[in-house]
Amino acid sequence: MSKPKALIQPDRGADAIAIHLVNKDGFAAFTKTLSAGQRASLAGQKFEGGGYQVGIVPDGDSWFAVGGVADPENLSSWCLAKLAEELPEGTYRVANGAEGSGPGPAMFGWITGQYRFARYRSDDKPVGARVLLTTQVGQIGAVTAEAEAECLVRDLVNTPPEDMGPAALEAECERLAKAHKAQLDVVRGDALEQGYPMVHAVGRAATRHHAPRLMHLVWGKDSDPVLAIVGKGVSFDTGGLDIKPSSGMRLMKKDMGGAAHALALAGLIMGARLKVRLHLLIPAVENAISGGAFRPGDVLKSRQGLTVEIHNTDAEGRLILGDALTRASEEKPDLIVDFATLTGAARVALGPDYPAMMTRSDATAEAFLAAGTANDDPPWRLPLPEAYREYLSSDVADMTNASANPFAGASVAGLFLDRFVAEGLDWVHFDTFAWNPTSRPGRTRGGRGLGLRASWHAILARYGG
Repeated sequence: MSKPKALIQPDRGADAIAIHLVNKDGFAAFTKTLSAGQRASLAGQKFEGGGYQVGIVPDGDSWFAVGGVADPENLSSWCLAKLAEELPEGTYRVANGAEGSGPGPAMFGWITGQYRFARYRSDDKPVGARVLLTTQVGQIGAVTAEAEAECLVRDLVNTPPEDMGPAALEAECERLAKAHKAQLDVVRGDALEQGYPMVHAVGRAATRHHAPRLMHLVWGKDSDPVLAIVGKGVSFDTGGLDIKPSSGMRLMKKDMGGAAHALALAGLIMGARLKVRLHLLIPAVENAISGGAFRPGDVLKSRQGLTVEIHNTDAEGRLILGDALTRASEEKPDLIVDFATLTGAARVALGPDYPAMMTRSDATAEAFLAAGTANDDPPWRLPLPEAYREYLSSDVADMTNASANPFAGASVAGLFLDRFVAEGLDWVHFDTFAWNPTSRPGRTRGGRGLGLRASWHAILARYGG
C-alpha cells in the first residue's frame, strides 16, 4: 500500500471527486436532488443507502461517489473503508456529513482499507492510491500515526515464522530504538538462563536456528512516570512436547501478536513524545521440539524466584511473560500493560473481535474500556477471581503453569501472570487474538490490532497529549 501519510492530505481547494454519504433513511431525500439518469444509475447498481454500499454516479463529463453509512452525521472508523477499497485511484473529498465537513475518525478506515500484504506475491501489481482531502488538518497526524501502528501490527503478524523469528523481532526493536534514540539491551541464548530462566527454558529447543532472546528498550526522562509495555513474542508455537494438531498449528505464526502490539504501541508513545519513562520488554522465542525441549513435569525456576511445575508445554506464553513482567516490576512502574495471544479460552468466550482485558483496578479498567469504545476498539473485561488461584496449585512446586480442569482458562492464565507482577502495581493484561478471520471493510483477513487503540487512547489520556 501507499504510505499512510500520503493517503490523507489537507484540503486546499484542489480538484477532487465528491463523496456523498447517505443512509437508508435519507436515501429517498437524496435521490430527489439527482437527475432521472443519475437515479437510474444508482438503481442499476442496486444502491439503496445500506451500510458499506458504494455507488458511482455520472455527472456530465465527470462523476461522483455515493457511500452508504449508518449515520452521515456520526462517522465511525470504518465508514469510508469500503469506498477506499473499491473506488478508482484518485483524489476525493467528503461533500457532506458532520459539522466541520470532515471525515473525522473515518480517516483511519480510509487508510487501513487500502492495506495490502503482498510481500510474497510474485504477481503483485502496484495499486494506485486513493487520497482523501480534509479540512480537519489538526487530526491528520494523529490519525495517520494510529493507522501506521495498525499496519505495523498487520505486517509483523502476517509475516511467516521463518522471516519473523526472534532475530527479526530484535531487528524491529533495533529499528524502533534507532528511530527514537532509545536504549536497547538484548540478552540472547544461554545467557538468558541466569536472568530469565523461563524464557530460556521455553526457547532453548530452537537455539540452533532461532535462539531465544529478551529485548529491553528504554526511552524518556528518568524523572517521568515509568510506563512498562510487555509483549509475548512466540514467533511460532508447535505446542512443544504437548504438540498441537496440524489444524491448531496453522495460524501459529501469529503467536507473536502480543509483541507486535507492544512494538506498535511503543512507537506511538515515543512518536508523540509522551512524558513517560518507557520500558518495552519483548521476550522472543520459538516453542519448538528437540532433545532440549522442556517437558511436562519439569519444574522451572523463574526470575522472581517462584518455581513453576510444567503441566502443559503449550502454555508457554505465560512462562516467558512471567520473567518479563518480573523485570518490568523491578522498575516500580506507574502502569504495566502487556499483550499476548495467550488462550483459546478467551476466543471461546469472546470470539475474534473482542480482546479479553484483565486488570487489578476498576478505575483503570473503566478508563481502558471507555477509550476502546470511543475509538472502535472495544475490549471486554474478564475477572481475576481470587477463588480460582487454587487451580494453579502444585504438589511439588510453588505453582503450575496450567490448570488440570477446563474452567475459566483465560482468567486462570491472567492469575498466573498476576503472580509475577509486583504487589500494588497498576497492571492491564490483554489476551488478544491479533487476527481477523474474515475480511471486512478496513480489516482484511490476517493480522489485526485488537486492544491497540484502546490502550493508546487510555495511555494518551493518562499521561497527556
